Amino acid sequence: MHPAFSVIFLTTLLGIGQGLFMALITAQTYTRVELIHVEEPARFYAIGALLVLVFVALALFASFFHLGRPERAWRTPSQWRTSWLSREVIALPTFGAIVFIYGLIHWFGLDFEVVKIGGFSVSLSLLIGIIGVAASLTLFLCTGMIYACIRFLQEWATPLTVVNFVMLGLASGFTVATVYATFSAPNLINMFGGWAIVFTAVAGITRISALIRNARIKPKSTATTAIGVRHSKIRQTAQGAMGGSFNTREYFHGKPASFLRLVKWGFLTMVFVIPLILLALGLYKKVAVVILLAAVIQYIGLLMERWFFFAQARHPQNIYYQTA
Repeated sequence: MHPAFSVIFLTTLLGIGQGLFMALITAQTYTRVELIHVEEPARFYAIGALLVLVFVALALFASFFHLGRPERAWRTPSQWRTSWLSREVIALPTFGAIVFIYGLIHWFGLDFEVVKIGGFSVSLSLLIGIIGVAASLTLFLCTGMIYACIRFLQEWATPLTVVNFVMLGLASGFTVATVYATFSAPNLINMFGGWAIVFTAVAGITRISALIRNARIKPKSTATTAIGVRHSKIRQTAQGAMGGSFNTREYFHGKPASFLRLVKWGFLTMVFVIPLILLALGLYKKVAVVILLAAVIQYIGLLMERWFFFAQARHPQNIYYQTA
């Protein structure tokens, strides 16, 4: 497939925002159950929610660049019964609204205890945050299923597609949370950084699993099925047209196999290997610049990973149109 950079920025920025919000709720939950004995001020969570909204807003801005008719975008949710894209369009503003409410509660000091179970109390903000986590996971599911539900694109049609969207979002979100903590909440650096390392490592395992699976795929379509000619030997010498078309532009990336290999090893290094090393070093030495560098390199790698994700999908029509 031909990767659209607007979709690449949409999915990566949105994943960071979702992961960052889940990191904030993790920190708040830890303080409630006293796994962390120093509770951060409400403003920490309010500004963190603002950062989440910034990532969501940037993702929404990027999304408009791949709409053929932006003025009709309001119609998108109408097909929610059958379309994962419509469901994503509903889940995204829902998640954003919950984050906004969560931030307002902390900023204006509107928090209060809602229920107490034993020694564990649930405040209003934490309750809203838990609902936000559910909304975030729903959004991850909708985004991943947009691609996983397309059965004829075999590289996408796997549960690993959804799993990788979730794990990469958590890895990048917790890494950004670690950067945020280095400047505003030093007591949370180890917690955020530790989870960032765990999620980055797990994301590496699941992404590599998807790469191994895709490398072993046997295409269901062949040149015989593509043109409907039942013959044992078929050799295509032309694509059937003298010029380019929508089919030749939108369903193939146009890059050689060597370029794809370069991108693959590039994102494996920049999303997983380098950030793991820098995060471990940054946590050990308590150097903010190193942790910030880990986040920057990881995001650049995520852009490469998402480009490869789209480019690796082999549309069956390319069996016919890819040959010039």
